[in-house]
Amino acid sequence: MSDEGTKWVKEKDGIYWPTEKMKEKAFVSDPEIYKEAKENPKKFWEQKAKELIDWFVEDWDEIQKWDPPFFKWFEGGKTNLSYNCVDRHIEDKKNKPAIVWEPEPVDEEQRILTYGDLHEEVQKFANVLKELGVEKGDAVTFWMPMIPETAIAALACQRIGAWHSIVYTAFSPEAVRKRMDDAGSDILITADGFYRRGKVVELKDNINEALDKVGADKCLVVNRADADPEMVDGRDHFLEDVKDGVEASCEPEELDAEDIGFLLYTSGTTGKPKGVKHSVGGYLVQAALTMKWVFDFHEDDMFFSTADIGWITGHTYTLYGPLIHGGTTLWYEGSPDHPNLERWWEIIEENEVNQFYTAPTALRMLIKHGKDLPDKYDLSTLRVLGSVGEPIDPETWQWYFEKVGGGRCPIVDTYWQTETGGILLTSLPGMGPFVPGVAGVPLPPVNYDILDKDGEPVDKGAVVIKKPFSPGMLRGVYKNPDKYKEEYWSRYGDRIYFSGDEGIKTEYEVGGQRLLKIVGRMDDLLEVAGHRLGTAEIEDAVQMVDEVAEVAVVGKPHDVKGEVPALFTILVDGAEPSEELKKKIVKSVRQEVGPVATPGEIFFVEECPETESGKVIRRFLRSLLEDEELGDMRTAKNPDCLRDLAEKVGYEGPQDIPDYNC
Repeated sequence: MSDEGTKWVKEKDGIYWPTEKMKEKAFVSDPEIYKEAKENPKKFWEQKAKELIDWFVEDWDEIQKWDPPFFKWFEGGKTNLSYNCVDRHIEDKKNKPAIVWEPEPVDEEQRILTYGDLHEEVQKFANVLKELGVEKGDAVTFWMPMIPETAIAALACQRIGAWHSIVYTAFSPEAVRKRMDDAGSDILITADGFYRRGKVVELKDNINEALDKVGADKCLVVNRADADPEMVDGRDHFLEDVKDGVEASCEPEELDAEDIGFLLYTSGTTGKPKGVKHSVGGYLVQAALTMKWVFDFHEDDMFFSTADIGWITGHTYTLYGPLIHGGTTLWYEGSPDHPNLERWWEIIEENEVNQFYTAPTALRMLIKHGKDLPDKYDLSTLRVLGSVGEPIDPETWQWYFEKVGGGRCPIVDTYWQTETGGILLTSLPGMGPFVPGVAGVPLPPVNYDILDKDGEPVDKGAVVIKKPFSPGMLRGVYKNPDKYKEEYWSRYGDRIYFSGDEGIKTEYEVGGQRLLKIVGRMDDLLEVAGHRLGTAEIEDAVQMVDEVAEVAVVGKPHDVKGEVPALFTILVDGAEPSEELKKKIVKSVRQEVGPVATPGEIFFVEECPETESGKVIRRFLRSLLEDEELGDMRTAKNPDCLRDLAEKVGYEGPQDIPDYNC
């Protein structure tokens, strides 16, 4: 075993602990930190805020203000995320790589932006935004790939106090339009195109119709792929044209800690995505602490997060986290399997990556098609491995540990949400323990618990957060405070945050706290390849097809993606099931939601099991797909339909389904 890794603890088969050398190197290794932080959480966060972040004022008016379910942190404090990521490093890190960018085409050269380069480019971009009329508090929508200009644009927004709203490029133009409309955003930043699996995805031409519908005033286009897009005079501008002659000097705005830093839309249990609001100061402090502690991140480290900027992981750990600490973040434009399944391992070896953070979905794909390929590469620079997006199964965990980490590297299995802003649950590298398939314990001083439906602590139930909450938690749902209360603060009252996830308290513990295993979503949300999708948004897209009368969407297990959408589709009278109709439904979903929501199965059915009030009982549909016990089927007003559905999906579960028509 390497001195920098973890060792097998034989007396408890299957559990890993840090070596003494790892404990010495790690920022935190004493379990007493959990107790100390819990005793005085306000003092803990105050110390970390002053230790990790530069502020424009010496102190704040109040550390935390709590008006359930609303709260504020560091009120009266003034700071700026762009300043903390760039300016404060200029004096001694001007020539140090800040962003290393790997394009997908293997014959294209790597780009390296030093902190000096980033400082200049961010200021220029900020002035471009100002010339286009963007002001503090404006929402700027991005539909951008993983290219350096995306990072520059995000930091430029932070610099002037504009809110970026970044939409994942696999979402459809219509999904972009909906988010622009909700945010009141009249400017879009996009690219002419980018590379994905050897082909150019033409972003600008794809978005033109949506821009017309939303009535956008400005569209700023980065020329990435020489795609020669259609440009509308007066509205559309190539970045290079408007950047020419712009000054490289723009002082960062002194923003209040409670100013909104960005919006990020996440799927909900209704069809309309929610605009989650994150503050400047609280988010910055939490991003800084979790980056440092969870990944044992030092300023000389090279961090490779495979998360796209369109997701919260891309915000916090692909972009902001490494830069806050003056480290180097590696961005990769393309797919992990292009031009071959060795691409990530090549990148790690060539760039001497120290921390690697990815999703179980990607790992399962690589195992399925190339499980021994990591053996060909020198991955010895890796020190910490991370998992994100969904629970990682023990088999995938073991392969990751042995094949990628060489049996040396702790795996931080991180649990958190778009709404929490940063990691809140994991085992820390210098502390452990690391149990395959088990996430870990709450980070100090966050107070997670597992509750039953009556709000009593249990070993298996709903994952909640009690006070003290972390400063990086969402500040609300944009333009919808009632939705914020209903979604997160109603199940157990306005003092307990309901995550929507189910968890289990395990027998393992550290610092007096039991490790938690995350089971999955409790509501009508899907986790597809680590991406959180609302069933209602998919159902809305399916019901736009004329032949469809009703549809119920549930997740079907998938050995690579975790789960995929399965559609139980009821047709209007006179419509007939066909392959052509399936293609039409798939096209509508891809157009309205995006390729990430592509249905894995489409079942044409006569009816779905319903309650007396007409609500579809999705647990029956999920149980049929997973070959599980259905339980008491007479809880449905129409249990007779379950026999037909079982036959249609090929149910092989343990429960006999009687013919209720008899």
